[in-house]
Amino acid sequence: MWIDTHCHLDAAEFEADRDTVMQTALANGVEKIVIPAVEQANFKAVLEVCQRYPQCMPALGMHPMYIHKHRPEHLQLLRDAIAQFKPVAVGEIGLDFFVPDLDPAIQEHYFVEQLKIAKEFDLPVLLHVRRANDQILKQLRRYRVKGGIAHAFNGSQQQANELIKLGFKLGFGGTITYSRALNLRRLVVDLPIEAIVLETDAPDMPPSFAYKQRNSPEYLPQIALEIATLREMELAEFAAMTLRNACEVLGLTN
Repeated sequence: MWIDTHCHLDAAEFEADRDTVMQTALANGVEKIVIPAVEQANFKAVLEVCQRYPQCMPALGMHPMYIHKHRPEHLQLLRDAIAQFKPVAVGEIGLDFFVPDLDPAIQEHYFVEQLKIAKEFDLPVLLHVRRANDQILKQLRRYRVKGGIAHAFNGSQQQANELIKLGFKLGFGGTITYSRALNLRRLVVDLPIEAIVLETDAPDMPPSFAYKQRNSPEYLPQIALEIATLREMELAEFAAMTLRNACEVLGLTN
C-alpha cells in the first residue's frame, strides 16, 4: 500500500475525471491520499472530496502563496474547521521567498499563527518551503509542533537533519525522477530511510515520465521505484518503510 502524503485532488484540473483518477490510483495501490487546503475558501472543496472518497484525508491550512486572500478572521475559521472536521494535519502552511511580491512579514505572521493552532490541537503540519528553510527552522524551534512533513523538500543535508531532529519527515515526489536533480537525488540516498515519505503534489510537479502533463496520484509507485532504485533497495521493503513513516507522522493506523 502507498500513501500520497500531498495531493491537491480538489483542484479544478481534476474536475472532469476525478472519479477515474481515484479509481486508477487505487488500482495502482495508492490507498490513502492526504489533500491539503491552501486557503479558507477551499476548505469546503477539500472536505467534500474527502467525504466522497473515504481513502482521502484532509489537511486544513492557509498557504503562503495565497496571502493576498487571507484575512485575520480566517484563522478563527481554521480553528473552527479543525475542531469540527478533525483533519490529519494543519497544512499547507509555510514560507515562500522564491515568488516575488509575497510580503515576507505577512507570510511569517500567518505561518506563526498556524503553528500556534497546530500546537493547540496537537496536530502535525504540512510545510511549504521555498528558499526559506532557515527561517522555517527558526520558527519551528520557537513553536514546537507535533512534527509533520516538509513537502517537496529541496534543502541541504544539514537543514534536513535539523528538520528530522524536530520530528519531521521529508516529502519527495516527481522532481526526484529528473536526472539533472543531482543534489536531490544524492540527498534521498544519504537520508535515513526513516525520514522519507512520498508525495505527488498532483496536479503540479509531474515526474519526468509525464513531463508537461497533469500530475496524478497514480504515478506514486513509479516515483517510489525511482527512489528505491537510487537507494538500491527492494521496492517492497521501501514501500513498507515509507508507509510506516507516513502513518507515524500523520497518526494513522497501518
